[in-house]
Amino acid sequence: MASGSGSGSERWSEDLETEVAMAMGTTDVELLKRAWRNEKAAPEILQFEAALVLRAREQIQLLEETVEEFTENGVDDLVVSLYQMDLDRSLFLLRSYLRIRLQKIEKYMIHISKTNLWNRLSEQEQRFAKRCTDIMEKHLEQSVLSRLPYGYQSILKQSISSEEDDMVPEPQLDTFVFCKTKHAVGAFQLDDTGDEIVDLVADDLYVLRYKSIRGLVESGRIDLV
Repeated sequence: MASGSGSGSERWSEDLETEVAMAMGTTDVELLKRAWRNEKAAPEILQFEAALVLRAREQIQLLEETVEEFTENGVDDLVVSLYQMDLDRSLFLLRSYLRIRLQKIEKYMIHISKTNLWNRLSEQEQRFAKRCTDIMEKHLEQSVLSRLPYGYQSILKQSISSEEDDMVPEPQLDTFVFCKTKHAVGAFQLDDTGDEIVDLVADDLYVLRYKSIRGLVESGRIDLV
């Protein structure tokens, strides 16, 4: 009896492991890690990976349910710990990815709201950015701007004579970043004049200005590291 019960339990465990392994999608984990690395290294906020984040949340929920079922059914502690490690890794990547984006929104909220970067945010991030902007504008108006002379009460400009929004922080796109090519790109022009050209070969590491490779990052041809 005990042997038959144990065999059935092992088969149930193996079937569940197979199901979870298929659902976990190691490819999605790698994609999430890539999105996290790119977001962490890029000076500006990148396009929100909505579909990937949704799949990651579903996979995390499945892993949480699996760990709970394994614990309740007395599955080997080593197996449970391995699944827990996968769960912890996925949670870390997802939380860190979202946290980095929120930090960029807090830092560049006005710039983002005035440019096409706004379309890169999720609906929740847009609501967060708008709420932060409203709170900051209200606070500055009440504590500082209302007490300044006419012409110096703008949250965007140093004075009314300023032609640009020189009080709005912007991402430094000229920042140098480490990047790695996924595939051979070939001769690539780094500047508008054509004086700087680099041959980007597959799986090679480079240190380049982010502004020069911005399009390659957005198209997924280069990963930041």
